[in-house]
Amino acid sequence: MGRVSGRVCCVTGAARGIGRAIGEALLDEGADVCFADISEEGVADVARQNEDRAAVGGGQVMSAKVDVTDREQVAAMVDAVVARFGRLDVMFNNAGVNKPMNFMDVTEANWNFIMGVNGLGCLIGMQEAARVMIPQGGGKIVNTASIASRQGFDNVAPYCASKWAVVSLTQSGARDLAQHNITVTGFAPGVVATEMWQEVDRDLMEIGAASRPGEAMEAFSEGILRGRVARPGDITGTTTFLAAPDSDYMTGQIIMIDGGMTLV
Repeated sequence: MGRVSGRVCCVTGAARGIGRAIGEALLDEGADVCFADISEEGVADVARQNEDRAAVGGGQVMSAKVDVTDREQVAAMVDAVVARFGRLDVMFNNAGVNKPMNFMDVTEANWNFIMGVNGLGCLIGMQEAARVMIPQGGGKIVNTASIASRQGFDNVAPYCASKWAVVSLTQSGARDLAQHNITVTGFAPGVVATEMWQEVDRDLMEIGAASRPGEAMEAFSEGILRGRVARPGDITGTTTFLAAPDSDYMTGQIIMIDGGMTLV
């Protein structure tokens, strides 16, 4: 029996990177998992690739297309999970975007795009998950924050603001939903070697914040006490813990998983 055997989990932003790793780790521990993403083809392919993993773990796998800024799509995703598996026990609001711009160049469009996905998308995901968790007697909501939720960086200001918003939403949701036996927690990765970071690396070069590939990651990584950047697998021990009964008494907390990059 795995740590989350029998639990139904949904992970947004799961076509790649941290989200995919979270879902795969949950399958290894026996959960039924919905991989959800705005990329319908990408997330469907991930689900297909994980059918054998699900069978070995004792769970089942499905996929769903979702734009987390669209409430109707999020509600439809949740309904599809409940229709397939009968309930929703754990909701991972992991979908996120970033588009670096130097502080004085940040536009309303840049702000609204990042805050829409990372902030509003998190809120909608929490609310729509809670709507089905309340009548079933409880559940868990887990939000993806960042080291950028603990300090501001000059060329990703909207991203930092959006991840501070995730922390606030986690605390607010924990206070409101405790009465319904729903816990709300989150985790804050540091520098993680994913496709998203590769995109950020290119963007930082485009705006003059880095002069060569990999320079930004090296600069951000200098203070990591563990001596290296994270891989997605470094994150999933904690995320599975947050989905498992072991963390049932925890709520309103954000766990740092940054290799000692930020000590707070």
